[in-house]
Amino acid sequence: MKLRHIEIFHAVYVNGSVSAAARALNVSQPSVSKMLRHAESLLGFQLFERTSGGLVPTQDAHSLFTEVSEINDRVHALREAGRNLKRGAGGMLRISALPSLALDAIPTAVAQFMHAHQEVRFDLQTVHHDDLLRKLYERETDVAVAYQAPPAAPLAQRRLGKGELVVLFREGDLPDAPARIALERLRGKRFISLASSGPVGQLFTQELQRMELELDEVVSARTFYIAAALVRQGVGMAVVDSFTAQAALGPGLAMRPLQPPLSFDVHAMFLINRPPGALATSFLKTLARVIDAP
Repeated sequence: MKLRHIEIFHAVYVNGSVSAAARALNVSQPSVSKMLRHAESLLGFQLFERTSGGLVPTQDAHSLFTEVSEINDRVHALREAGRNLKRGAGGMLRISALPSLALDAIPTAVAQFMHAHQEVRFDLQTVHHDDLLRKLYERETDVAVAYQAPPAAPLAQRRLGKGELVVLFREGDLPDAPARIALERLRGKRFISLASSGPVGQLFTQELQRMELELDEVVSARTFYIAAALVRQGVGMAVVDSFTAQAALGPGLAMRPLQPPLSFDVHAMFLINRPPGALATSFLKTLARVIDAP
């Protein structure tokens, strides 16, 4: 089967009819029917049963679809990568960052950088750890700023600075909070858990396990942003990264680092064969200064 056959088969299978597939592909119905018959001829078996109710996939079609779907997804990714490369020509920086960094650190760095580089345009996105590699491969972004590369990922990285875990709380809940808070101090407090929030959440979970400490978890949040919003509403207190906490601070809220400290590195990540150019490197230096600013 050629790529066009794969595309036609995928469209008919997903949309359920030749007419719907033709509309999805923006081509004529006769051309879809012709290519479908040609694909069946090449394969040597029927892909769809022709019934009065439309086309019904055969068992062979169901078996073939799994393989075809993967190929179709990669073709789509290739086309998307080509469009993104075309859009990225010139003074465009495509930067993705974890939501926690995109709340404050990235906007601050962009504002500072554009004072000296007013001709530069930015395409800014948020990215979660699980999606980082795909965005780089499909050229949706040139650089991803995160805490830890996916395991065994073929990426290069540059350290930009470090952050640490802090307790985010309403001042009334810890009126006599010291400069640093020991985790034992949180025992018996209403606590917002972030056990499923990536490498930084895992860092905190491992520390709790090491200390054999159980907290009164009233809510489990999947992102630091949600946890910070819950703290603001008085649901409880949370241990979040320092970047999220800094962006969330407002009247009545406070943050304190942990004792002993729990820190983590911030990295810029990129494909090994596509290192940042001079403009991106200059921006990353600005971002590094913002991250390490007191």
